[in-house]
Amino acid sequence: MAVINRIAGFAGEMTAWRRHLHQHPELQFDCFETAAFVEEKLREFGVDEIHTGIAKTGIVALIKGQGEGGVVGLRADMDALPIREETGAEYASVKPGIMHACGHDGHTTMLLGAAKYLAETRNFTGTVALIFQPAEEDGGGGGVMVEEGIMDRFGIEEVYALHNLPGFTEGGFYTTPGPIMAAVDTFHINVKGVGGHGALPHETRDPVVAAVGIVQAIQTISSRNHYALDDLVISVTQIHTGSAENVIPETAYINGTVRTFDPEVQKLVIKRMQEIVDGMGPAYGVEAELNYEVWYPATVNNPAKAAFAAGVAREVAGENNVIADGTRDMGAEDFSYMLQARPGAYLYIGAGEGAGLHQPGFDFNDDIAPVGASFFARLVETALPVGK
Repeated sequence: MAVINRIAGFAGEMTAWRRHLHQHPELQFDCFETAAFVEEKLREFGVDEIHTGIAKTGIVALIKGQGEGGVVGLRADMDALPIREETGAEYASVKPGIMHACGHDGHTTMLLGAAKYLAETRNFTGTVALIFQPAEEDGGGGGVMVEEGIMDRFGIEEVYALHNLPGFTEGGFYTTPGPIMAAVDTFHINVKGVGGHGALPHETRDPVVAAVGIVQAIQTISSRNHYALDDLVISVTQIHTGSAENVIPETAYINGTVRTFDPEVQKLVIKRMQEIVDGMGPAYGVEAELNYEVWYPATVNNPAKAAFAAGVAREVAGENNVIADGTRDMGAEDFSYMLQARPGAYLYIGAGEGAGLHQPGFDFNDDIAPVGASFFARLVETALPVGK
């Protein structure tokens, strides 16, 4: 595995950075401590420019190379999750109910490692733009940074990101041309009936029965309304109603997620779900209201940039440790907004065996941080070569 020697030399520092970030997780846009730590390190490294306060706590830092050239963007997410940590690590979160359960502490560390190396060596032309983003898990911070104009403001021409992947070969890489992750939407359905005594259902308009009927009908969208080979997931994840065994409640609440790749499939789901809710309410004698929220779009790699990034990954990890044409999955990512704005690619870096993402026992594998930092560094040096 061709980890850059200089980066391997400060791997211990990277571990210390990562574990500090792990102890001090922050949610959504409120990444104040994290951003302050990142800014402090960037100033130590001697980067040329640091721009803070983008999307509230986001940072874009610039490192200039040798002479004129393009601008390559590298992105890392900084936010954590509202999960109570169960790793038992000595560096476990000091904030109850908040932990880095997705490895964003590691992603930030990998980009900081690349920044330290690139600021020292500057073996590239043009400029590298280091994008440290809040609110990937909830809030769409990537989209907010794009809306606030980072691509035009800093002249970013192409953009790349890494995400750790437990269960995949440690230090290996995985990507694919075109769509790699799905669009994600959220739906909320509120049902209002007339409550009453459980022994006298004829005097009520039962929202529980109506909610069950609505949920069952929603499942027919996937099975009966769309073409089976077009990827679609509709999952009802919450039903809340009732307070006692002998009381028919007045209201019920339904919540869930929709994952698609094709905008036409997304439109079909919205249309059919609205029709189901509008029809089932009168059928059960209740009021039913749908609130459908369109969230992150599909994450779509530029085929040429994905192939380029895979080539760089092979130099770092070896030919047999890179999958360049993998399958897409139904997860979602707000890096999608950046890929809508500029060509680029999203890759996974294998974390080896361990607890999965978003689990209370998850911990980022510090051994892969130098690999990811080396990938970022080599990508810049290859995209913006000196002497070309």
